[in-house]
Amino acid sequence: MTPVRTLKTCALTLMIVLGFLVQTKTSQAQQLETLTVAGGCFWCVEADFEKVKGVKEAVSGFTGGAVANPTYKQVVAGGTGHIEAVQITYDSSQVSASTLMALFFRSIDPTDAGGQFCDRGQSYTTAIFATPDQQNAAQKAKAQAQVDLGQTVVTPILQASEFYPADGYHQDYYKQRSIVLTRFGPKSKANAYKAYREACGRDQRVRELWGSAAPFAGS
Repeated sequence: MTPVRTLKTCALTLMIVLGFLVQTKTSQAQQLETLTVAGGCFWCVEADFEKVKGVKEAVSGFTGGAVANPTYKQVVAGGTGHIEAVQITYDSSQVSASTLMALFFRSIDPTDAGGQFCDRGQSYTTAIFATPDQQNAAQKAKAQAQVDLGQTVVTPILQASEFYPADGYHQDYYKQRSIVLTRFGPKSKANAYKAYREACGRDQRVRELWGSAAPFAGS
């Protein structure tokens, strides 16, 4: 084989390999989907779901309201209609929306319509914000949670709407090392999060409701 022909053959092989890699990456990207849930404090929901295999990212933010680009202060003060929520990006080849919804119900108190744990008010209420394709799975997950719990589940299944990420201060709060001043004294954000979660009684209440079926309590 001549050097020129050899070079052409190598170039063609390289193009085929590169084309395959691009096609593989595109295929993988098409498997990424999102699910938006509200379970009270978004730090806690984010921390819980980033532990799930197949979840690529969980982002704290707000949804369900009528005000564009709301701030944290606006939402917790009330009046915007938004609630604290987390948008979960996951690989559907590794974990399904149905599984994530089942985990979600067992990580909250779905019998409480007034907030979650120590956080009270509309901005801390629970919901699943389902796309049209997710509505059926969400309704089934809710019905199963009610059967398993043996109590009325008040968490609504709402239509997915615009999601607004919270500012960087709130993202990955549970693992940040920067120091903040809290009612517990100066602490790293990670330690402040742990102290808050314990004081708020989240895991204790979830264990009371779900027992060994609670996937994240105490994790």
